[in-house]
This record gives sequence, structure tokens and C-alpha cells, in this order.
Amino acid sequence: VGNIGIITAKKGVGKTACLVHIATDKLFRGRQVIHVSFAADTCHIVSWYEDIFSEIARRFNLDSAMEVHQEIIKHRIIMNFNQEGIRLSRVLKSVESMVKDGNFSADTIIVDGYDFTKITAEQLSEVKKFAESYNLAIWFSVTLGEGKKEKVYDQQGMPLLLKGLTEEVAIIVCLIPEQDHIRLKLVKDHDSPVLDDLHLKLDTRTLLIVRENS
Repeated sequence: VGNIGIITAKKGVGKTACLVHIATDKLFRGRQVIHVSFAADTCHIVSWYEDIFSEIARRFNLDSAMEVHQEIIKHRIIMNFNQEGIRLSRVLKSVESMVKDGNFSADTIIVDGYDFTKITAEQLSEVKKFAESYNLAIWFSVTLGEGKKEKVYDQQGMPLLLKGLTEEVAIIVCLIPEQDHIRLKLVKDHDSPVLDDLHLKLDTRTLLIVRENS
């Protein structure tokens, strides 16, 4: 806790699904989650939560699935913002109000869809201090270049968009699309840049993270 994590990939690869998976895992552990979305409509986010919960309940033959579902959604709040004309500091203030004044003691914040082309190192440092102040883990999704031929990684596998922004970030995971799944590759783990296949993949049908045989 007190750390920033980033899930990064090109548009449509599965960043939101991966973040919802992280959030759902926290909810099953009895934790509270705030999901901050910059999408025009959050209906698809709710659908992802429902689909992932249903698949987990089916896969593990969850007893009293409906009761469990009703209990865990009490611990999730979805907040929606328009990217245009809003500063990241204002978003943090809104989250702070929810945590302090709303008595919602979240320990994980999901920030989904924020445009990282507009963020500065100073703003990310502010986010880091906020995470430390409230003992939070904050996860961002970061969308890389749109063009298929556009270079998005440096020679070490680090996303070029994050150049100059990685000092405050603890974990960076890249989603790499393969033929029938999406591979998760760790490119930063706290103090050290790495290039490590996590032997995890995102099932494109169920949206669940599964472990590969190493």
C-alpha cells in the first residue's frame, strides 16, 4: 500500500478488464475499492464486474453466490469524471472526500482511462503522496499509441509514454496481445526495471487472469 501501479497496453487490449480483476480480488478479500472512470459511460464497467464475478462463482462453485455478490458490491464505489477540463488534483480531492467524509475506508483506488499524455511528473508525485497519506494502492490504466506500426516501447521494453514518469511508480505491467490470449509482462518492480514474463495471461473470453505453466 502507498504505491502506484500501472497496467499499460494499446486501446482495446484488456486494461480495464485487468483492473476490474484486481478490484474484484480485493472485494472478495473484504476490502473496499473506489473505481474512478473517465469513460463516457460506466455501464460497460459494471458489466465487466458482473461478468468476472459470475465466472469466478461458476468456476469455483461459489455457495450462496447472490448473497456474496450483494455483500461485496457494498464495498465498491464507481466515480465518473470527464477528462476535459478537470485536473487530477480535483479528482484526488473527490476521492479524499469519499474516504474521509463519506466514511468509505477504501484501500485500493482504480483510475481507469485517464489520459497520460497530459500528466506531469509533479502530478504523479502528488498522487504518490496521496497514496502514502491514506495508505492506498492506486492502479492506473495507460493507453499506448494507436497505430500498429507506431513505436511504443524502448529497447528495455518500457513504454515510451511513461518516460520521465516512472520514478513514483512501483509496478508497471504491459499487456501483450497473442493469438488466443493476452500475456502479462512485468517491466518495473519497485526500484528495479525488469523485463519478466509473469507466466500469467488474460483469457479473452472470460476476462480472467490465469497462470500458465512455466
